[in-house]
Amino acid sequence: MHKSGFIVAIAPLIFAITACGGGSGQTTNTPSSPGSNPPVPATRNRLDSIKSRGQVICGVSGEIPGFSFVGTDGKYSGIDVDICRAMAAALFDKPDAVEFRNLNTKERFTALQTGEVDVLSRNTTWTLSRDTSVGLEFAPVVFYDGQSIMVRKNSNIKSLADLKDKAICVQTGTTTEQNLADQMRKRGITYKPIVFEDVNVTFATYAQGRCDGITADRSALVSRRITLPKPEDNVILEEVISSEPLAPAIAKGDTRLSDTLKWVVYSLVKAEELGITSQNVGQFATSNDPDIRRFLGTEGNLGEGLGLTNDFAARVIRHVGNYGEIYDRNLGPKTKLNLPRSQNQLWNKGGLLYSPPFR
Repeated sequence: MHKSGFIVAIAPLIFAITACGGGSGQTTNTPSSPGSNPPVPATRNRLDSIKSRGQVICGVSGEIPGFSFVGTDGKYSGIDVDICRAMAAALFDKPDAVEFRNLNTKERFTALQTGEVDVLSRNTTWTLSRDTSVGLEFAPVVFYDGQSIMVRKNSNIKSLADLKDKAICVQTGTTTEQNLADQMRKRGITYKPIVFEDVNVTFATYAQGRCDGITADRSALVSRRITLPKPEDNVILEEVISSEPLAPAIAKGDTRLSDTLKWVVYSLVKAEELGITSQNVGQFATSNDPDIRRFLGTEGNLGEGLGLTNDFAARVIRHVGNYGEIYDRNLGPKTKLNLPRSQNQLWNKGGLLYSPPFR
């Protein structure tokens, strides 16, 4: 994820919005080539290897504020980062036992398939083909998103129809590129795709005025808009042209690691549902409620079935917080992104987040 004079100019602005939270880890920019090779089955003792190693190797973007971003202090922050930290907390009781590796959209799947990373937590859309032919095993969705288009306010572009014969910047190797093509074809709208592999170059090209619009997930458009020289001069169209369920993933073939990641994610949601936070988890440990006792591991042996300690959920919540805390820390009203939770609310608050029973 590379270069542009514009990128240099906006870097301080991006750094300035980085959240304070998040664990630090080594950054390795992986030179993996895009994979045309078939997926390599994951070894079935991957979880044991992680335990022996003493840290989780997690593939992230490192360039998306609110999801995964490296601050000027070298620390990572964002929802995707906190999923990795939650895994480390569950396994080691140490949320910083993570090595982060920055991966672009072409490298990310190859890195999983070859075993370079244990977990991919990189704003990746869960699709049928990725679940089958690419060979990924997805965990529960951690962010429900949708694709839209950002344009300049003075462009008089109000809808997709207004983009007829216009140039639209889009990042290749993503569902975004195909979604745009499908929507424009369905509506009979001709357009000029301006395609780049690098997300920074894609947005820099839009900022330089070489594209009439730029398309990405709405969350990405919001996070990038505030890094532009004049954010207020850019608007995101109301139209949402796709559903983008973003979820972490591992390579297929390792049921134990898959179950661990799955229930770590569910623990974040369940804790919020139960009202358990990083601040009060100790108080809940003395609860007489059997559901809470099983969840926190003070009763029963649910953790053993995952190869974890029975208090794994308590570890996760103590170190990282519940889903609501993670969301607010990275995307909530006290951040510059200020993204409403919308579909990312709990099921009993009108959202889509739901956890199976811990029993």
